[in-house]
Amino acid sequence: MAWNEPGNGQRDPWNRNRQPGNKPGLEDMLKQLRGRFGKLGGGAGGVFTILLAFVIVWVGMSSFTIVDARQAGVVLRFGKYARTLQPGFHLKAPSPIETVTKVGTTEIRSVSDKVRMLTSDENIISVDFNVQYQVSDARKFLFSLSGPPEDTLRQAAEAAVRTVVGANVMDNILTSQGTEAVAAAAAPAPASSAAPASSAPAVASPAPSAVAASAKAQTRDTLQQQTREILQSTLDEYDSGLMVTDVSFQNVAPPQEVKDAFDDVNAAREDKQGTENNARAYASQVVPVARGDAARIAAEAQGYAAARVATATGDASRFNLILKEYKGAPDVTRRRLWLETVEDVMSNNPKVLDGSGGRNMIYLPLDRASGKEVQGVGSVMQSAGSDSSLGGGKEKQP
Repeated sequence: MAWNEPGNGQRDPWNRNRQPGNKPGLEDMLKQLRGRFGKLGGGAGGVFTILLAFVIVWVGMSSFTIVDARQAGVVLRFGKYARTLQPGFHLKAPSPIETVTKVGTTEIRSVSDKVRMLTSDENIISVDFNVQYQVSDARKFLFSLSGPPEDTLRQAAEAAVRTVVGANVMDNILTSQGTEAVAAAAAPAPASSAAPASSAPAVASPAPSAVAASAKAQTRDTLQQQTREILQSTLDEYDSGLMVTDVSFQNVAPPQEVKDAFDDVNAAREDKQGTENNARAYASQVVPVARGDAARIAAEAQGYAAARVATATGDASRFNLILKEYKGAPDVTRRRLWLETVEDVMSNNPKVLDGSGGRNMIYLPLDRASGKEVQGVGSVMQSAGSDSSLGGGKEKQP
């Protein structure tokens, strides 16, 4: 019977002629859906249509891939490597013909481990190391190693650490990072600016302990660098597709059984280093002061020497002038010298005049006079007593 056959309107599939009071229920709606799908899938042609639709959707959804900027895509064709996709949108054969495995190439990964090992001086230490790495070749990362890449990397890292630690003594390996500050504090102070310009410049040479501290400060960084190089070389031999970005020793310590003894040794070493630093600090304070005092004393000595030379030169010049005058007029010159000396002595010292007994006498208390004045008076008196002009004797040449 046709759907539009006259009747009560119940045969209309769109229910346009349904009475207002008769609303379709949930059961009626389900029956209608079953009927429509039953007609679509009825027979061989309907099943083929459904399968074809699913195949088209599947091909459309699996014929492209989007690789993130932080990834690389490895394409496998029937399980065999075909190519590597760079970041972006790419077309490919639908699955399962081609499949894409995405590998993060910019992600920084890390592995850590703690091992006990023997140093070159036959001491046992415990080393906590951390290795940071990233994938440099996605194909090699997926297919070059037989096991998980993390396990291979951990074993190779342990072998590299054992190689480096086994070639060094314990003191070098246990060097603390604080040694760098010790080396900086042990650097020699600059020479004082108060040093005389004529003196040779002092060449500052660090103490042997400062050189040793500076060398130890670089030991740990050197060991980590050596470990990274050995590990990278091993991974390259394995063709692993991994690139090591950093190797660090998180904790390097002696075993717990002998930790107390090592702590005592380290404490003694730190005390020794502290004492040396205090001594260097004291020296850096005292040496500039001593250099300044030495420069001042040298300058004073140079000034005193210059003053003495100038005074002696002046006295010699004055004596030569007096000698010239004396040769021209000996009598007048001797009398003038005597009078000037007596005048100087008499003016600078107390005098007592005694006019009793018909004679004038001058008492000069020479015990109160200065030694220079007394010496001058004595020399002048002696010269005057021997002078012929004063005592009537023969003229004497100086």
